[in-house]
Amino acid sequence: MRRLRTRISKLTSMTRTPRGNVAERPRGVAVWIATSGGVGFFPIAPGTAGSAVGLGIVAGIGALPLARIWQQAAIAAVALGLGALGVWAGGQAEKYFARTDPGQVVIDEVVGQMITLFLWPGANWRWLLAGFLLFRFFDVVKPFPARRLEHAPGGWGIMLDDVAAGTYGALALGLFGWMRTVI
Repeated sequence: MRRLRTRISKLTSMTRTPRGNVAERPRGVAVWIATSGGVGFFPIAPGTAGSAVGLGIVAGIGALPLARIWQQAAIAAVALGLGALGVWAGGQAEKYFARTDPGQVVIDEVVGQMITLFLWPGANWRWLLAGFLLFRFFDVVKPFPARRLEHAPGGWGIMLDDVAAGTYGALALGLFGWMRTVI
């Protein structure tokens, strides 16, 4: 019994600092969520690949035989749920990768892309492409306050700048839609 207590004591007192190469460390569910099921390990432009996942989710929900308001509610609910998970998983992934806002974390791009497109479920491919490009533009440029939000602690900093970029993308897409009806 004493030996068991000693062993448990040693296990609980161990530091959780990752050692060795990232490839040598076991990935947990937080890293899987933060990388959107491994999409973040895409070798070229992982953020763009993460945005494509968000676009795919919106297009999939938009294809469901539901009224537009229910499609929008579903997109908002999924984005909110993924955002909450992303804050937690992003913070854990920062510890795993041992750096702030690692490039492999793309759950924030998924959520930001969904925010940009959530008012237009079931839109045609041109409209979805425009939303995709607008979000990527605002995600890269990071207009105020997105750049400041990036400095929030842990997973909040990872998520909030993309929420801002997604909001800017939605506003720009809405402006284009309004201009299209007026002109």
